[in-house]
Amino acid sequence: MPAFDSQLSTVNYEGILAFDSQLSTVNCAPHAHLGNRGDRMSGLGGWVRLRTFAFRLAVALFIVAIALFKVAGPARAQQRREREPNSVYAERRGKLLSQVDGPVVLAGYTGREEESQTYIFAQEDNFYYLTAHNEEGAALLLVPERANHGANAKAWDGPREILFLPPADRRRQQWIGVRMAPDDPGIADKTGFAAVKPLPELRAAVEKLADIFPNFYTILPYQKELGGYPHEKEWTGWLAQAAPQVKLNDVRAAIGAMRQKKSPGEIAFLAKAVDASVDAHLEAMKMMRPGLYEYQVAAKMVYIHSMEGCEAEAYAPIVGAGFNSTSLHYDQLSKKIEDGDIVVLDVGAQFSGYAADITRTLPANGKFTPRQREIYEIVLGAQNAAIAALKPGMTFARKGPNSLWQIAYDYINSHGKDKEGRSLGPYFIHGLGHHIGLDVHDAGDPSRPLEPSMVVTIEPGIYIPEENLGVRIEDDFLVTETGYKMLSDKLPRSVEEIEKIMAPSQKERSKGKEGAPRDD
Repeated sequence: MPAFDSQLSTVNYEGILAFDSQLSTVNCAPHAHLGNRGDRMSGLGGWVRLRTFAFRLAVALFIVAIALFKVAGPARAQQRREREPNSVYAERRGKLLSQVDGPVVLAGYTGREEESQTYIFAQEDNFYYLTAHNEEGAALLLVPERANHGANAKAWDGPREILFLPPADRRRQQWIGVRMAPDDPGIADKTGFAAVKPLPELRAAVEKLADIFPNFYTILPYQKELGGYPHEKEWTGWLAQAAPQVKLNDVRAAIGAMRQKKSPGEIAFLAKAVDASVDAHLEAMKMMRPGLYEYQVAAKMVYIHSMEGCEAEAYAPIVGAGFNSTSLHYDQLSKKIEDGDIVVLDVGAQFSGYAADITRTLPANGKFTPRQREIYEIVLGAQNAAIAALKPGMTFARKGPNSLWQIAYDYINSHGKDKEGRSLGPYFIHGLGHHIGLDVHDAGDPSRPLEPSMVVTIEPGIYIPEENLGVRIEDDFLVTETGYKMLSDKLPRSVEEIEKIMAPSQKERSKGKEGAPRDD
């Protein structure tokens, strides 16, 4: 799924921050969400979720739950299939605390970030990375060990780590299912926090810490967006009201840098997401034929993901035929696939919160035309050139001696022409790749040199609207000490392999045509 420079989406947000009696409800009008975050397009989080929810409506897997939800109101939460041991999340929190000189205060999502009846709750990625908690209305407080006394010599005598959870609401649970509560038996073992307190106690803790420390750390809204993402804006507004004397510092970059290097558990989750995605793409190759609709191909792939244990899509499926193949994030899925179409399938599964991202481009009738094959093999050559150079120290930056993007661009620009005889470089209109993890365009500095344990995509593409011809090939890679491991290597990329896999279904289609009654 390519990353480019800007995006626009609308989020309907009704924020309920039930932290104390003084501030029980915050009502937020809909916000326009406009970002410009560089080639990684890390702001896709809210946008991708919205597109995913819309697609799930078409699949209609949750009709009964929706009927209940209309009465109950709050979002449903789908738990991740697996999680890492509590010690891993504790280690992350400790590493973060070693980088700050004041408390870290974070809020999870409230469960009301989206008003759609198909909304399935998914935790804010940074909050989940530090807690593995995937339920609504939680907050996290971390106090650094090294700063036992603040500037005014006052001391913090409370726990260094506190997870705040909403108090148990048994009536509400009759509608939405059981949620963790601070007084649950064994809650410390379940969460990995020795101190788990009711959410209304957060304000008192914040006020006490504000008298001790001049600096707080949280996730601030993006500066280049119209008001910032509503959750972040409302949370920091509440925090500024509760502790007006402190300086709020952004901890986003510190967490993002940690997230870029994956733990063994994260790599295992990503591998499972990739494996399910590969199987779904193989099924799509086998079923592809003219006469199908784009949404039918997508639905089959989503079905494969679910049957292999994936709890969600990494992003809304992109299946674009003909002209739609030239639209990078095409999401309408409404076109009937025609004979002679080229079809871009950018579809990835999410397993235990971790996102795969794989793209293949197929001929609808099982055979590439000469022009389709020419462009496809140029894109494949560019991908192979970049893969050959993939190793620690390389970057996704568009300039510099270690630029993987430049390698791919130079290949595309020196092979083939458009119909006017011009080089094809200008038709490669997005970044070459990005990190994957809890977000399909994962957190962190996209220009940071690659290091072992990072997991990234390589995805060159050429898009020629005037020819109804778009081609993208995308695979997922683990960066190793000496190079890389291709996680999606079981999914064929060559023209010959793709046409071989597609051949049986095309033969069946031909037999059907031969046996069909004639109109005359």
